[in-house]
Amino acid sequence: MQLQDKRAIAVLSAIAIAIYSIEGLLPMPFPWLKAGFSNIIILIAFLLFGFRIALIISLVRILVSSMLIGTFPGPAFVLSLSGGLSSMGGLWMASFIPFIGITGLSVISALFHITGQLLIAYWLFIKSLEGLIAIAPLLIFISTITGTINGLLAGFIIKRITSGYQ
Repeated sequence: MQLQDKRAIAVLSAIAIAIYSIEGLLPMPFPWLKAGFSNIIILIAFLLFGFRIALIISLVRILVSSMLIGTFPGPAFVLSLSGGLSSMGGLWMASFIPFIGITGLSVISALFHITGQLLIAYWLFIKSLEGLIAIAPLLIFISTITGTINGLLAGFIIKRITSGYQ
């Protein structure tokens, strides 16, 4: 791994951790619900540097953030990790679809994220299919909205980066 890659990982991980921490201070309708703004950084890293670096940044963000907020190695960490890994898998698979744009990648990634979390929550914690079915549509709807917003923001940022801030 080149120094340039290590520098990008460090800077983008720090930004993602900062965004995640600030997002935790924002009022949300449920304490476990987040908009996932730090995933904008993961999406940007994926598009500019590739899967490997984006995966490393995602894992660093999940691990360090969970240590900072005190959820490591509890249920919230397990759910965050499962969502992060699922979203990276979805992002990787979706990147092979030739006509999909940044917002589409973000929505697919968000849907994989929530699906991974729901599956792990069911398998480890909920054990009630009725409970899972009851909450899944709302979470899928919210994921679609946040994935769209995050994709639009990532597209705007990438345009600014690639155009030299003009």
